[in-house]
Amino acid sequence: MDVESLSAGALEWMVAAADVGDRSLYSGGAGIVLALLEARRHFRDDRYGEAALRAAANLGGGGEDCSLYFGLTGEAVALRAVHRELGDEKAARTAEGALSQVRARFDGRGWGDMFELLFGNAGIGLGALHAGDLDLAVLAVTPYLETADPTPGGVNWAVRPSPARSHHIAHGTLGIVYALAAVGAAAGRDDMVEMAMAGAADVVSRDEAGPSGFLVPHSDPQHRPDLIERYSYGWCNGPAGDAQVFRLLGTLTADATQATATGDDVWAALADRCWHTVTRSGLPQRLRPGFWDNSGRCCGTAGVLALALDRHVELGEPLDFAHTLVDDLVKRATVDAGGVRWSNFEHRETPSDLEPLAGWAMGNAGIVRELLRYARITAGAEQAYAVPWPDHPPAQPLNQQ
Repeated sequence: MDVESLSAGALEWMVAAADVGDRSLYSGGAGIVLALLEARRHFRDDRYGEAALRAAANLGGGGEDCSLYFGLTGEAVALRAVHRELGDEKAARTAEGALSQVRARFDGRGWGDMFELLFGNAGIGLGALHAGDLDLAVLAVTPYLETADPTPGGVNWAVRPSPARSHHIAHGTLGIVYALAAVGAAAGRDDMVEMAMAGAADVVSRDEAGPSGFLVPHSDPQHRPDLIERYSYGWCNGPAGDAQVFRLLGTLTADATQATATGDDVWAALADRCWHTVTRSGLPQRLRPGFWDNSGRCCGTAGVLALALDRHVELGEPLDFAHTLVDDLVKRATVDAGGVRWSNFEHRETPSDLEPLAGWAMGNAGIVRELLRYARITAGAEQAYAVPWPDHPPAQPLNQQ
């Protein structure tokens, strides 16, 4: 089965299996809406737009969580995309209402115990920026300026109630760095961009794979060592995600800050070192129990595929590794009369094959989004996503740099 046919089958299963009670960007309706909008543009098929409208009707109606990946900010991101792609004015109004609720719940520091990208301020700042609310974005990330702790390498932040300091994009320093840099550049706030650079310097100082590679532990002290491995390689807590932050820092324009040299080759070199480590880690093979048991976008193969395609677009990187990743996704797919889906694997549970999921992080929505982009790129068609993502910098083709 070719990649487009596989993706079409995965979309059908996703729509049928979606849990309408889960509205989140991470695992529920908001992420599914964005995948459907991607499919509409890719296949030029309005059925996917109609499905996106139906799914969007469940979004933005309330709930206590304000975060990007689990709450109202993520729902607003999806609703804004529906408005932009389909011209639905109700979606625009609902998105505005959702962001108003988020703003009203700000307590002067944040929105809860978590203080990072998936659950906390950094994600809310990026989601608000993506949805066109720069004032809310600045409000969300400003507390990082006063709460940064100096370290021997730069600064980092307490991101959760426990002592562990995490370092990567999902729950740690680099997610905050991304938000400070993106919002700071958009708002002309040199102080935010400078703080982002200090946070990046802390993470770079922790590299244990130099000078050719880049590999930083999950956290210090190690968070939940009984469950979480010290080193990861995916988007969430590994070099596949670290490279995305370095890509962003390398694309900031010179007028975003007077105090920092931006567009510096150091960021490209760091992204290259991340790629060196990823491509030599052994993934997507299951080298040992617990290593690379996930096909999803958050911590699995689809997230690495996103970086592989970015590097092809921006640097002319050969697609060999992207082909390897896609071959693995094809091999791991379940294809039957019910459609196409992926079951991740948990070696500590019996049975170890987990239930397939519809959403972005661990399921069909995130995988399909990357497979469709791969299909376009290998066909010599559009290289960009139809619908961008709040914490994923757009790839700049070589002829536009």
